[in-house]
Amino acid sequence: MNVYDEVNNLAKAIKDSKEYQEYKEIKNELSALPDLKSQIDEFEKIRYEEQLLAMQGEAQSEEKMKKLHELYEILVKNPKVKDYFDKEVRFNVLIADVNKIIGEAIKDVL
Repeated sequence: MNVYDEVNNLAKAIKDSKEYQEYKEIKNELSALPDLKSQIDEFEKIRYEEQLLAMQGEAQSEEKMKKLHELYEILVKNPKVKDYFDKEVRFNVLIADVNKIIGEAIKDVL
């Protein structure tokens, strides 16, 4: 068994998965709506910055967290954006599960 062949098979399986296909489709749809995409990009930028702070053990900005919450509340009123967030979560769960399985398989040498 060649590990690289198996990884390529895994990559293909991920790209063929329902989670990936649905997430890619809704992401492409929203990309065609510049104003909405801009709002989502702003939300994701703030979310990323706050996640980075949390991972570094630093305190999150109350102001940015409030802005993040407000943006989310505005965005999810749009059914397309709500669907986007839902599909993003499902795809991220799939990737987290794959990472967990790989991590479990090699934990004895880490």
